[in-house]
Amino acid sequence: MVTYTPMIQQYLKIKAEYKDCFLFFRLGDFYEMFFNDALMASKELEITLTSRDGGGEERIPMCGVPYHSAENYIKTLVERGYKIAICEQVEDPKSAKGVVKREVVQLITPGTIMEGTMLDDKENNYLASINESSDGSFTVVYNDLSTGETSLANVKDGWQSVVSELFNRPIREIVIPGDLDERYQTELKERLEVTLSIQEETKIPEGFDSLTEELNESKELMEAYGRMLNYLQKTQRRSLDHLKPVQIIQLKDYMTLDMYSKRNLELSETLLRKGKQGSLLWVLDQTVTAMGGRLLKKWLERPLMNLAGIEKRLEIVEGFMEQFFERESIREALQSVYDLERLAGRVSFGNVNARDLIQLKQSLGKIPEIKEILSQFENNGVHGLGRDIDDLKELYLLLEESIHEDAPLTLKEGGLIKDGYDGRLDDFRYASKNGKKWITELEQKEKQETKIRSLKIGYNRVFGYYIEVTKANLHLLPEGKYERKQTLTNAERFITPELKEKEALILDAEEKSVDLEYQLFLEIREKVKKFIPELQMLAEKVSEIDVLQSFATVSESNDYVRPVFNNSRQVQIEQGRHPVVEKVMKDGSFVPNRVSMHDETDILLITGPNMSGKSTYMRQLALTAIMAQIGCFVPCESANLPVFDQIFTRIGAADDLVSGQSTFMVEMLEAKHAITQATKDSLILLDEIGRGTSTYDGMALAQAIIEHLHEHVHAKTLFSTHYHELTSLADDLDKLKNIHVRAEEYEGKVVFLHQIQEGAADESYGIHVAKLAELPAQLIDRATEILRQLEQKQPDGKTENNQSDETEDDLQMSFFGSAETQKTGKPVKKKNSQLHDELMKIDFMDITPMDAMNILYSLQKKAKES
Repeated sequence: MVTYTPMIQQYLKIKAEYKDCFLFFRLGDFYEMFFNDALMASKELEITLTSRDGGGEERIPMCGVPYHSAENYIKTLVERGYKIAICEQVEDPKSAKGVVKREVVQLITPGTIMEGTMLDDKENNYLASINESSDGSFTVVYNDLSTGETSLANVKDGWQSVVSELFNRPIREIVIPGDLDERYQTELKERLEVTLSIQEETKIPEGFDSLTEELNESKELMEAYGRMLNYLQKTQRRSLDHLKPVQIIQLKDYMTLDMYSKRNLELSETLLRKGKQGSLLWVLDQTVTAMGGRLLKKWLERPLMNLAGIEKRLEIVEGFMEQFFERESIREALQSVYDLERLAGRVSFGNVNARDLIQLKQSLGKIPEIKEILSQFENNGVHGLGRDIDDLKELYLLLEESIHEDAPLTLKEGGLIKDGYDGRLDDFRYASKNGKKWITELEQKEKQETKIRSLKIGYNRVFGYYIEVTKANLHLLPEGKYERKQTLTNAERFITPELKEKEALILDAEEKSVDLEYQLFLEIREKVKKFIPELQMLAEKVSEIDVLQSFATVSESNDYVRPVFNNSRQVQIEQGRHPVVEKVMKDGSFVPNRVSMHDETDILLITGPNMSGKSTYMRQLALTAIMAQIGCFVPCESANLPVFDQIFTRIGAADDLVSGQSTFMVEMLEAKHAITQATKDSLILLDEIGRGTSTYDGMALAQAIIEHLHEHVHAKTLFSTHYHELTSLADDLDKLKNIHVRAEEYEGKVVFLHQIQEGAADESYGIHVAKLAELPAQLIDRATEILRQLEQKQPDGKTENNQSDETEDDLQMSFFGSAETQKTGKPVKKKNSQLHDELMKIDFMDITPMDAMNILYSLQKKAKES
């Protein structure tokens, strides 16, 4: 560092403390980056890379962004998982004796964003921290800095449960101890795609004790929360007064939805596009406030298990549905309510502007109207929502009296404070706006009093304001009133105490007015800060109103009904529908179905062709249960359900590229998770388990899983399969029931009726599905011939004509005979054991039509060569 210039040495010294951050180093009107930061930033931000002389042997790479437009560049870097250290000049360059003093004033990380343009209005932005206890349990802490919300959960079921818990929320960054297992760190980065940050200090910082009352001095919980608080203090370096007391999440009070279930059921985003549209959240979100949208997502992530809590929500939803016009009035009023949670956060954080406070005032102005509308509902639950709302009239009046309606975004240009709020400011404004008028009036007044018609008031930069009188009229001036200031050839210039007093106001009015407005604004902000707890409480109540009216709105528009709950583990849904598929199919062609599982039925074994709707049928049961337990009406004619404690799903097939696991391994891991974690109060959905391996292996595994669930787990289970042999299990397992999805042949084509009926399916219609996919006709005909010959075989391995094994082999090889053989259909008595072995390995029930075409082509080619 000795060879570098003093400024570069200063940069390197600060950068050494923030090695994992881009250092935005303030130089004049730019944030500059040097060395490796400049190389990386120029690529990530697509900005020009330059260089400068830094005193060393080589020029230093450099790039920069204007400070007034830095927010967009910071947003880009944060969205890509980077951290930014903002280094500002903390000394006036004019008074600096050398290099201007600079300090890092804030760290901006993916989990600590406060700027509104970087945040999704209806999405929380969580920072999480993990603490591992000596007993092997983990404590997970969540914080949304923008709203002040902090919660904590103790996970005792191992590391995979921690990953599932973290997957359940929109987390951008996780704070960990430096000694956390490397395998865990790798999994967090790769599976959850989050930024990891190290924080070792776990002692609760001074001044935050009031936030920890619910932790009951538990050492493990205090350390976990302390890690989070220390990281927030280290990165933000400003007021955190808006942080709410930490709340403990009692996981046993909520339905467990592991990462597989949340993904497979597409609760908040779709599997394919990773977007909201097409998810259950997309269907249910009729909220009109940002905070309501966030609360809805939280409810969806954690469905209730407390029946009283569920019924309370359902009762309010029913009340909203009963009075359409009042509900629409509520929706209209809520549209004028801004994001109170994040406004409170910005007040505390010190980055609130005058327009934010105007939004806050306008929001508070709507609260009395909302209370009045709620009082008009006959439903006691809805009526009670408005009973305890504090409209914060005192805060409203403060903002109404002080902040100008058309205040600018910046705080140091004036125009923030209303006239009449502060006498000093009014004087400054009067002097600034009416200075010339006042001077003119004073001049007329002095002329009248002195009878000097040539008297005039002038101004210059050296002497300021003055009264000028010609020497011929000096004798007319009253004695003692005027103080001589300057003598000219033919005139004298004077000043009076009154003019001297006003001169200071006039000359400094504009500057002092702006400075005073800024100081008054800071004072108002401090006054508003005292209302933060009440604002946060108000935000919670408004959010709840918004979510419940949203449930009522979507339930009425989609013809949902109120579910009924039972304690006898019965599932009885009449004319049930899939809420998302139904909405996508706007033509009303969705076919509703019944789900019936009495206390004596634990497993429904579902058979039927591909594309018939088995997966949709399974998913719609799970989504109906989730909707019911978050307090929403459900898509059916009637629903009688138990309260499920967990939902497990194995639907769809996809390789886990992150962990390098095959489709079959993923299938087995998800099945194992369900089998080992489920209770009799759980719901399990297993779709075609075993299809990822050979036919006999798959069938054996599927049967063993069904038997284990039947004998040991007793959870309500929907199990779909193409292994028709499994339908015979209904003869031996008394709590298993066969159902199938109807399909009919019509003029050589299959028609899917999408109707569930009792009993097993008689065909799989695989070749018909291949026809629908418009595979070549020659291929379809050949597959039909192969299927016919395969179906001639009996389970004991003999053909219908009881031919010998050798003849059977020859028949098998006839599939690959000469062109003449293929035309006549007569077998060629030619043996080829290699081709025979390859054919016998093919699982025709578990390959796609295109796979079949490729296999047939390959085998035919080998047959011709042999």
